[in-house]
Amino acid sequence: MPYDRTNTVYAAQALSCFSIDKYSQLKNVYFYRNLTRKMNRFIKMGIGMAGAGLLFAAIAILASKKRQAVTQSIKDASLKPGNDFYNYALGIEVQNSPWGKDVLGNNFALLQGFNAKALKAILEKARANKNALTGSVEKRVGDFYAAGMDTASIEKLGYTPIKFELAAIDTIKTLPGLVKKINYLRTSGIAYPLYGFSVATDPKNAGVMIPFLEQGGTTLANRDNYLKNDKYSVELRNRYLKLISTLFGLTGTSPHKASTNAVIVFNIEKQLAAAQLSPVELRDVNKTYNKFYLDNFSKITPGLDWRTILAELEVKEQDSVLVSIPAFFTAAADLLKRVPLEDWKLYLKWNILKEAAPYLSAPFVKANLAFTPIPDKGIGIPREEWLSSLTDGSIGELLGQLYVKEYFKPATKAKVEGLVANLRKAFEIRIKGLNWMGAATKQKALNKLAAIRLKIGYPDKWENYEGLEINRRTFFKNVQNVRSWQYRLMIGWLGKPADRGRWETTAATVNAYYNPMQNEIVFPAGILQPPFFDLNADDAANYGAIGTLIGHEMAHAFDDNGSKFDADGTLSDWWTNEDREKFEAKAAELAKQFDSYVVLDSIHVNGKLTLGENIADIGGLNAAYAAFRMTSEGKSTQKIAGFTPLQRFFLSWAQLWREYMSSEYLAQMVLADPHPPGRYRTIGPLVNMDVWYTAFDVKPGENLYKKPKNRICIW
Repeated sequence: MPYDRTNTVYAAQALSCFSIDKYSQLKNVYFYRNLTRKMNRFIKMGIGMAGAGLLFAAIAILASKKRQAVTQSIKDASLKPGNDFYNYALGIEVQNSPWGKDVLGNNFALLQGFNAKALKAILEKARANKNALTGSVEKRVGDFYAAGMDTASIEKLGYTPIKFELAAIDTIKTLPGLVKKINYLRTSGIAYPLYGFSVATDPKNAGVMIPFLEQGGTTLANRDNYLKNDKYSVELRNRYLKLISTLFGLTGTSPHKASTNAVIVFNIEKQLAAAQLSPVELRDVNKTYNKFYLDNFSKITPGLDWRTILAELEVKEQDSVLVSIPAFFTAAADLLKRVPLEDWKLYLKWNILKEAAPYLSAPFVKANLAFTPIPDKGIGIPREEWLSSLTDGSIGELLGQLYVKEYFKPATKAKVEGLVANLRKAFEIRIKGLNWMGAATKQKALNKLAAIRLKIGYPDKWENYEGLEINRRTFFKNVQNVRSWQYRLMIGWLGKPADRGRWETTAATVNAYYNPMQNEIVFPAGILQPPFFDLNADDAANYGAIGTLIGHEMAHAFDDNGSKFDADGTLSDWWTNEDREKFEAKAAELAKQFDSYVVLDSIHVNGKLTLGENIADIGGLNAAYAAFRMTSEGKSTQKIAGFTPLQRFFLSWAQLWREYMSSEYLAQMVLADPHPPGRYRTIGPLVNMDVWYTAFDVKPGENLYKKPKNRICIW
């Protein structure tokens, strides 16, 4: 589950497993980050990043209730692999894992915590280095970090850093003036109201960069949080209203007025949410590809002149734009006319407040954290570690140079490249052996597989952030400077060929991704550590962990959306109609399987929403197993700690998805997260693999048993 290199909805969809911001960082399921920020670290800073990634929102969570992290279920004789493989696997030592008592979350969050501590050590050293040369990497990262640690100055300022911008909203007198301010807030890195905007690769012309507009304007993680009346959504809305009211109150607004403001802001966002497509609908890459000439787009959004808007967004010499959801912009244009101007001004103030709160004085930070525990805003971790992650998400290609020197061995890169080579061979064999796909489609699939580019560890060429001003004493200004600099870097992509060497994640990120429009898989140094990869581990542990993730990312090239892009990364139909129909029938079976999994009460996994991840998991796990069998250990039956290599492979896979989270988080997660919860991510592919039944002697009548004729094989 590692999402959006070029930042479009397409990359986000295919990217895969985890989720931190695809081009940002640790994601919070309670916040909807529009794709511009969610997938683009060049616009919105965060802690890390994600891709068609491995994890999505689940990566960053902390459970609200403490309990023992690992249940030694292997000691329970009643627990059989065929009845509850997930819990069976958790009590067995296979991976070199940091899990321990009272640790909550998942492996991604745990490794992210380790990396935050590693980055902290690097940054503390840089901050203390008084001899660092002006302009050097050490000096710049040290100054950014030092400014964030200067809490005395931050507390003294209160909300002064945004007072001018808040007051400027009051001077708006007309609707065109409001729209102009919306665009100014975006280009200045202050806020991102109303809609999403980025510069993206044109999916139907992969070498060209084009302006991209998408639905946005809301704050909560999912449109259903505004529209549904289940107990979790209602409770979340109540807390959200309190957050809005509290932050307005901290700027001197009376309690009554602050509460009124909260209702006004929420109602605007609710109307925007009603115009949005659901997460499942957004997965349709053809539905979300809509190219307009600017004048034609302006005609369907009366009152919004897109030539003027793009000029205000500093976009020059562009006559067309990609639009993910045209109907959203038609609705937004109508809403701009119907909602009173004074209400829109409150909405803009709220957008400034919510973006600034994590970087202001303690009352703002505490109010923000009280809404929900969000690791990327400092809850549960020391400020030093939060700032370490923020620095990585802000100027990560500076900090990454220091991180790689300390924590990424050349031997790791060589070993992982060997794993990839074996995975590629295994995938090739499996494609050639498919009994449901015709020869013509197979050849094109093999061409695409051979063309997948590999990025391991860190970029060949580091970004130097030329022109970015960092001052040791102005934390908030540094944050805004980074956002503004990143925006202009992004705008600079227009008129130039797509840069296939650019990374959309930082070296220290605990994630991975597949980018369909570049046809590449990317594994940063940050994830190439235990428990995902261990140079000293046996092949079973490594192939069951990082091997399955590599396979997962490769399989994203052939999931229900990735399979719509060709070897060059162009959105095109390279399948025969017959083969596509067979593929979709198999995908529908897999969606139905996951629909049957009950998460809480009457809440089920959404098989259509998670389909891309589930196809990638089942394909990746099968390919990783085939690659493991190519090794000498994979051919052996010699036991380690009482388990055969084959058993250890599957146990390593299961332990990869170990997690503990609150029921409240789970309820929100299944609404928007394209990755299923860890339990179902573990067992979903396994019940379709004959070899798993053999490895653990799973028999008919056991809970997880699935008849051979019903087992799903796609890739």
